[in-house]
Amino acid sequence: MDKTELADVYRGYIACLNSQDWARLGQFVDGDASHNGRRIGLPGYREMLERDFREIPDLSFNIELLVSDPPVIASRLAFDCRPKGMFLGLPVNGKRVSFAENVFYEFRGGKVWKVWSLIDKAAIEAQLQQ
Repeated sequence: MDKTELADVYRGYIACLNSQDWARLGQFVDGDASHNGRRIGLPGYREMLERDFREIPDLSFNIELLVSDPPVIASRLAFDCRPKGMFLGLPVNGKRVSFAENVFYEFRGGKVWKVWSLIDKAAIEAQLQQ
């Protein structure tokens, strides 16, 4: 897969997440997927995403920056949402917050295999103090 093809697959993956089309998630995520070094497989990956959407009803993944270097994608995702209750150990309680997530994805066989993710928690903390 070349850079453009991999980037297109990634955009399809993000569209799948935003539409919450869990039946299609297996088209984009490997059965042995891992997140931040922990093997969770496709069922655990789906469970993680479903939980995210329950906790953040207006969740939308927005690609702010995308670098494709097969088999790796580096992406900065932007979020502007209202998490319910606690989020990342912070009492957000429905307040609108904007933050970014920096993510590296390694693909295997055209599917997300390994994910390393870091959310800008400090940005959320600063907004909660205002």
